Amino acid sequence: MLTINLVCVGNLKEQYWIDACKEYQKRLSRFCKLNIIEIAEKNQFEKALTLNKEGQDIISHLAGYSILLAIEGKQFTSEEFASKLQDKTQSVSTITFVIGGSYGVSDSVKSVVNEKISFGKPTYPHNLARVMILEQIYRAFMINSGSSYHK
Repeated sequence: MLTINLVCVGNLKEQYWIDACKEYQKRLSRFCKLNIIEIAEKNQFEKALTLNKEGQDIISHLAGYSILLAIEGKQFTSEEFASKLQDKTQSVSTITFVIGGSYGVSDSVKSVVNEKISFGKPTYPHNLARVMILEQIYRAFMINSGSSYHK
């Protein structure tokens, strides 16, 4: 079974974000093993120091094919994302998605991930980005299974 890791800087505090993520975790359980790995936010005085420390933690959790959510990443339609996910599952057993912290991610993380994807030019709250990527992963599995969920 495919393993999907979601590495996130910070944790969810509000119950509605927690509930939304739990719902997608439940839905995804029939398609993959999902691990959500929360990296503690580093509140350093200097942005560079914060990015460096968070980056080290992120890199230590990368496994398989790694995909960073980044504004400068490539944008996909849901169907294109589903196709990409299906292609990757043919060659890897683990896919790791990364959501950075409030300062973004370090250049060291950007240089070691296999790919960067984007939900567009706006910046979204990290809690919302977590729900969005879980929904898109679920949508991709539903598209690939021939379900009408995505319409």
